Amino acid sequence: MELTVKTLDGADAGSVTLSDEIFGLEPRADILHRCVTWQLSRRQAGTHRTKGRSEINRTSKKMYKQKGTGNARHGAASAPQFRGGGRAFGPVVRSHAIELPKKVRALALKHALSSKAKAERIVVLDKVSLDDPKTKALKDRFEKLGIASVLVVDGSEVEVNVAMAARNLPFVDVLPIQGINVYDILRRDTLVLTRAAVDALEARFK
Repeated sequence: MELTVKTLDGADAGSVTLSDEIFGLEPRADILHRCVTWQLSRRQAGTHRTKGRSEINRTSKKMYKQKGTGNARHGAASAPQFRGGGRAFGPVVRSHAIELPKKVRALALKHALSSKAKAERIVVLDKVSLDDPKTKALKDRFEKLGIASVLVVDGSEVEVNVAMAARNLPFVDVLPIQGINVYDILRRDTLVLTRAAVDALEARFK
């Protein structure tokens, strides 16, 4: 697959050939779903917790006698059915993380890249750099390229001015190549790769 390389100002800067082994697969929704679920599960803190019946600081004295009142048989007031009682089967502190093999993660990344390539939502730029860390300057350049919701993936390091300029744009994410992931690729409409990012991806999956 051959794409035209552009500059940040919209001018042509040659072309680049994308590997079919990375960008030419037929996307599988089940693999993408597994990877996104795995990613989001690791974000959950798992610190939610409620007090159970044994942890409620209420008297354990029997509320009233067992028989003769016409009411149900009850013991301590810390039972879950009473106001102020313990929570029945409440959440406890735990990890929500699930396991996903490395090979499946790598395959999911290829499928995410291929899905953007199939939808023709990949833009390759020569490089992404700004003279000043101005949000308006970066926004104007993206508008000139016809881009609104975008994930920008640069080389091993993101230029400081670009990172600072993108911080105040709600639908713009900027990542180094080490941080590329399935969830961030899918949540934005357009994927912008620099030449350095393309070379790094091909070296990674070679």
